[in-house]
Amino acid sequence: MLNTTQEERRQFMALAAATGAAALVAGCGTRAPLPGQAPASAAYRREAATHLYRKYPDRIHRGKLPPMLYAIGVLEVELTQGGRVGATRWLRGPSHAPEVMAEIERLVRAAAPFPSPPGFGRVQYVDTWLWDRSGRFQLDTLSEGQL
Repeated sequence: MLNTTQEERRQFMALAAATGAAALVAGCGTRAPLPGQAPASAAYRREAATHLYRKYPDRIHRGKLPPMLYAIGVLEVELTQGGRVGATRWLRGPSHAPEVMAEIERLVRAAAPFPSPPGFGRVQYVDTWLWDRSGRFQLDTLSEGQL
């Protein structure tokens, strides 16, 4: 059993690790959109995330995420006219968990068609996938936070 000082240290280290991971993810940049494409607005990112949550209600981690996640990945998705998935590109992939990367890509492609992109007919959006060991996830856009 841990004494109070050890428990406080453990909690501090978990918080420091989570803060560091969040800072790393926040620092990920995106490339300029290709001609004829537009970067997604925050409203469209929420719409796309909500679409994924509706498609996979049993896969969503409800409530606050645990302090130590199994995988965190930043995925860029290109959507074409009609909400079809054109391409996916990892801006920061969880290389220690290639099975998670493959599953996320499978989920995104199987969720098509997404809501139609506004304006240009093509859009790129980026979201951060927060993946628990249970195989459930949250998207940073709609995350309920972390313990």
